[in-house]
Amino acid sequence: MPIESITAFLDAQHVPYEVLHHDRTATARDAARSARLPTGRVAKCILLEDERGYLLAIVPASRRVRLDAVRRLLGRRLELASEPELGDLFADCELGAIPATGLPYNLPMLVDDSLLRLPDLYFEAGGHEDLVHVSDGAFARLARNALH
Repeated sequence: MPIESITAFLDAQHVPYEVLHHDRTATARDAARSARLPTGRVAKCILLEDERGYLLAIVPASRRVRLDAVRRLLGRRLELASEPELGDLFADCELGAIPATGLPYNLPMLVDDSLLRLPDLYFEAGGHEDLVHVSDGAFARLARNALH
């Protein structure tokens, strides 16, 4: 079951969390709606890549990743990673349900700073029926060493 991977990681990192079950959904935005949460409090992940490697972009579900802005900011030619690459890198997750931390996957992260200012945050738990809820700065710990 996909959720076991992220909860085991959070337990090992001593990060307090709750799991919120919801109806099966296809996107983080839909998960927020199903769970009756503001989309700005649910994080979504987009895997980017270039010749230098992968980068996990983490933004509120209410926003879109602007590739042109990310490219200018980082001086890289980043593109969206392919579905087969997603499946390889996140073998413990359902396609499109990447948890909002690159730490267990040894992936560098780019985090929208608005997520770090929230008192609590929800993100996909590796599947399309559960969200992980963290609060009290726990997401900032999960996003340590991230680009902003």
